[in-house]
Amino acid sequence: MSSAMINAGLEEVLIHTGQHFDHEMSQVFFDELNIPSPKYNLDVSGGSHAQMTGRMLGAIESKIIEESPDCVLVYGDTNSTLSGSLAAAKLHIPVVHMEAGIRSFNKKMPEEINRVITDHLSSLLLCPSDTAVTNLKNEGIQNGVINVGDIMMDAAKKANKIVSSGEGFLPKIEGFDFSAQFDLLTLHRAENTDDRQRMENILRGLESTERAILFPIHPRTRKKIDELNLTIPNKVKICEPLSYLSMSAVLSRCVKVITDSGGLQKEAYWAKKPCITLRDETEWVETLEEGANCLVGAEADNISDALNSKNEIIFSDNLYGDGKSAPSSVEKIINFFS
Repeated sequence: MSSAMINAGLEEVLIHTGQHFDHEMSQVFFDELNIPSPKYNLDVSGGSHAQMTGRMLGAIESKIIEESPDCVLVYGDTNSTLSGSLAAAKLHIPVVHMEAGIRSFNKKMPEEINRVITDHLSSLLLCPSDTAVTNLKNEGIQNGVINVGDIMMDAAKKANKIVSSGEGFLPKIEGFDFSAQFDLLTLHRAENTDDRQRMENILRGLESTERAILFPIHPRTRKKIDELNLTIPNKVKICEPLSYLSMSAVLSRCVKVITDSGGLQKEAYWAKKPCITLRDETEWVETLEEGANCLVGAEADNISDALNSKNEIIFSDNLYGDGKSAPSSVEKIINFFS
């Protein structure tokens, strides 16, 4: 979006809340994708959801007052998204929500609460799919709703072009052979990591695989595994979090993806990899309809069956757009506020 805004002659003031403070999970995105550094870094991290949201709300409000923007653009469904939209709405500044209309219909997810509130505060709702548009219509939101495709596809295409240019983006992980078949695992949602039974079931389900499994581990997940004293299957190789480009390189080499992440479900599809989702529902229902994704929850037998199944999948090149969401979104923003 930053480059698209610059190309359109718009001024962008980027605020980084600091919600994800690990270098490999935050700053590296700016470095690798050549995104301009944020003007403000609020360094708000740690604490409960309410504590983080409260601190962000006050800090963002002061920056909005200082900058006096024509609109505030928020992305996704994080606490940063909620705080930014609340601060702007209370100051009567129009809110633009990128990735609007996504629903899991699971109110136990903090992200679901964040996205629903943000959508109802927004003036312009930029959706990644027709399903998202329909979700908003069902909630009585129709004005300012536009399907622009998924902004993450823009980033994924850019990353794939970069990593396909050479071998240097694969991480160096001692004892792991990238030339052999392997699967990619990520696991970070509290509904899984905070539940001993779910974690034990997931790990037991992974034991049946004949392939190695690479597990770039979230710091919070590592802490929970240690606290619960869980045993990691022999086939699972834990490594530190990977940068965006390294993750893209690994994704291009793996056989299957096992995840509870929302974004990685889509990235797996774009990389033409079958996805096994460790959740009971997904926002990205199109991947299910295409047969490229399956919901296994935390059931060991379901995980085992999915790992060992043979998948014949025809992947579409334009699921969630054409990879040009950013310029389309900027055009819609300009037209909306003209």
